[in-house]
Amino acid sequence: MIRLNRQVTVFGSAIFCVVVFSLYLMLDHLQLDNTKSPNNGGDRLQNLSILQGKIDRLERLLAENNEIITNIRDSVINLKESVKDGVPDGGNMSQGPYPELLASVWSVCFLCLFQLLDVYDLLTFDNPDGGVWKQGFDITYQENEWDSEPLQVFVVPHSHNDPGWLKTFDDYYRDQTQHILNNMVVKLHEDSRRKMIWSEISYFAKWWDSIDGQKRDAVKSLVERGQLEITTGGWVMPDEANAHYFALIDQLLEGHQWLERNLGVKPQTGWAVDPFGHSPTNAYLLKQAGLANMLIQRVHYSVKKHFSSQKTLEFFWRQNWDPASSTDILCHMMPFYSYDVPHTCGPDPKICCQFDFKRLPGGRVSCPWRVPPQPITDGNVQQRVQMLLDQYRKKSKLFRTKVVMVPLGDDFRYTDALEWDQQFQNYQKLFDYMNSHPELHVKAQFGTITDYFNALRKSAIDPGHTGPSLPVVSGDFFTYADRDDHYWSGYFTSRPFYKHMDRVLESHLRAAEIIYSLTLANIRTSGKRNDFPAVENYRLLTEARRNLGLFQHHDAIAGTGKDFVVIDYGTRLFHSILNLKQVIVNSAHWLVLKDKSAYSYNPSKAFLKMDDIQPAQDALPRKTVLKISSQPRSVVIYNPTEQDRTSVVTVYVNTPHVRVVTDHGRPVPAQISAVWDEPTTASTEAFQLSFIAQVPALGLGVYQLGKAARGGAETAEYVFFRQSGELSVNVKHFTVNIPQDASTPLSIHNPHLQVWSSHTTGLMERLKLKEDGSEHQVKVEFAWYGTTSNRDKSGAYLFLPDGVAKVYSPARPPVIRVTKGSVFSEITTTFDHVTHTLRLYHVQGVEGQAVEICNSVDIRGEFNREITMRLTSDVDSKDRFFTDLNGFQVLLTSNVHRNWLNGGILAVQIRRNYFMDVFHFLS
Repeated sequence: MIRLNRQVTVFGSAIFCVVVFSLYLMLDHLQLDNTKSPNNGGDRLQNLSILQGKIDRLERLLAENNEIITNIRDSVINLKESVKDGVPDGGNMSQGPYPELLASVWSVCFLCLFQLLDVYDLLTFDNPDGGVWKQGFDITYQENEWDSEPLQVFVVPHSHNDPGWLKTFDDYYRDQTQHILNNMVVKLHEDSRRKMIWSEISYFAKWWDSIDGQKRDAVKSLVERGQLEITTGGWVMPDEANAHYFALIDQLLEGHQWLERNLGVKPQTGWAVDPFGHSPTNAYLLKQAGLANMLIQRVHYSVKKHFSSQKTLEFFWRQNWDPASSTDILCHMMPFYSYDVPHTCGPDPKICCQFDFKRLPGGRVSCPWRVPPQPITDGNVQQRVQMLLDQYRKKSKLFRTKVVMVPLGDDFRYTDALEWDQQFQNYQKLFDYMNSHPELHVKAQFGTITDYFNALRKSAIDPGHTGPSLPVVSGDFFTYADRDDHYWSGYFTSRPFYKHMDRVLESHLRAAEIIYSLTLANIRTSGKRNDFPAVENYRLLTEARRNLGLFQHHDAIAGTGKDFVVIDYGTRLFHSILNLKQVIVNSAHWLVLKDKSAYSYNPSKAFLKMDDIQPAQDALPRKTVLKISSQPRSVVIYNPTEQDRTSVVTVYVNTPHVRVVTDHGRPVPAQISAVWDEPTTASTEAFQLSFIAQVPALGLGVYQLGKAARGGAETAEYVFFRQSGELSVNVKHFTVNIPQDASTPLSIHNPHLQVWSSHTTGLMERLKLKEDGSEHQVKVEFAWYGTTSNRDKSGAYLFLPDGVAKVYSPARPPVIRVTKGSVFSEITTTFDHVTHTLRLYHVQGVEGQAVEICNSVDIRGEFNREITMRLTSDVDSKDRFFTDLNGFQVLLTSNVHRNWLNGGILAVQIRRNYFMDVFHFLS
């Protein structure tokens, strides 16, 4: 024993010394380079370039060191497995490793955190045939592996209910969900050994409102006895790529508050089997909401295979910025293709499908492998147990403990009472046989997901445990692919109109909640009796919050529902936006009045009106044209942020002769621009008034608009370009110039920036930062993606292009319009499919330091084509860049998901990205 301990110490010390010495050599190498090239006051850029080269070299050395350690780890794992599988050792170190030594190295190796970005760099993202587990590998085991510690199996019944997808939310509830929940109450009460989990509170709350007090008490008793567990507790199971963190929090709070009020429970475990990829932002929010565990499913098949081979499917998910462990949440990654029964009991779906008893002969669903399930009888139970236990054992070999979790369900399962009986009765017979035969060394039971996590923690984490430690992982699980080159990045941009409407509702909701709260506080402070519609406005806020929450569902904001389902979502969003505008108007009415006794609520004659109108759920908003006369007209501007704002505000007016003053009569800088009905035709009835407004944090600003004979808003000037063909501009009240030389340079500038655009396309080519005089190449262009000629096409889910993007070439030269004014300047280019506007604001602060780009796109006449805007810059970011996650954090990522079958197309997230090198930062 003493000799073995010495050998363990020597071996572990050797590995430690190798790592330390390698790092020492790296640092020493950098130091030698530094002494060879001293800085004698040379050019700063040259020094920075040298520094960048050293950093790159250090990164390469670290990567090589990481690869060495990985190879050592893999060799140790393989040796350990060979010892476990009965390969004899020679009794001394020279002839073979000791199992105790291997176990020690294993535990030390995985106490460290590893980054998913490093894992992605190691993977080839290929898809070789793995046998019965097509995307995996062959799994073997020894019969005696569980002799000392029996296998614990938790079978978790579940029913995944999409709040809209192929049917609308209400249609799904009417046809399926209400029957699932009604049967749940009856069938779980029939046998206390039965368990069930439920996730979508939007459905549960709707059902709860329809049942009587007796049934509610029955549900509460099931929860108290641990037969029914509410997982995650959000209003929906949200998409994790497109959803903003505010909406993720909002839907989670709505669900948790409902559970607290009605059931008195707080969820412990997250359950996310269907979102198309997984974000660390969601993991962080679940942790902050008090959850201890979570489960994820849709992860790239190559990543699943790697995690399975390394036995890292159970891990602590940690945020990148966390130096310790305060953000850790215990996570289970499901190893196989899907969350349905054929892909959850073990690696062989043909076998597992035979244990989905809804597929018994005579039913509406059958097994694709054409081997149906058999009812469990005394005559076949032994043989069926051996088949199923073989799958359980093989699945357990992918994990570090003797605890295995097996989901039992699918989309909208357990609708009929018959299915409850088929599944629970047959499985109970299998469990009874397993548990009554100790020679099988297995304990199987129905369980909730938290039952499983409790057993896992007892086996691997709790003090005094003898099992291996679990690893710590940081990073995100995007982009998801379920097979071959099927990257699910199409949904990042599907139905962008409704993704935009989601953000509009989100901002209106937050603004309405704040101003409503401020109004209630002001009412209490004033002590004035009034008829402010507090209760009705609260109802509208709750309805909007729930509609926003519903749209975070992974088939809603993702844009993957049927057309009529999307219209249903859009209608809910549209009505909530209208209602929130009413809440804002009602609250602002009270707050702007100096004499509160003058307040009177009259819904038929509003005191204030919003400045835009959206006529339908699928229409763009239109600005209201304000009629200006000699009698001043008030415009109230609301700032819902916690910071003072200086910003450009634009309204439409019916005259170009207008002036803007504060409520104290101080003139405000303003600009009058044309409203363009067509690219070269301006409206004679509406004009764009833009002025610089200053509004305090969480406050209201009041400005007066009045008619001005002179000294009013400054008038914008226009320059038009077109590469070929005559230009006829129809506009009054504005100066227009059409240069004869079409090659005249296009440029606009403000105090911070100058931008140059192409004289043929109007698209940006370079910009200058006036602060330091530096110029940068930033080229904008549009491009087309077609779709592959294979059977599977690009669509709502997938991005399957026909090759690299082809530069967009319009059939006719675009019209380019340059606007120059005192408040803003812009270049607008009108193509056949896109109207592109590049704007600079002449203000201080953030708005003046950025280029605003706006695209209005209409490709409804195109078939199987997607248009994209491409930015090409001189930022030398290599293959690394930072990507936005839910508006909450940025994550270092790379072009790693290479799909060489599609001509080298990179399937990366189409989200807000940030590129940088030693010299530049582009966002």
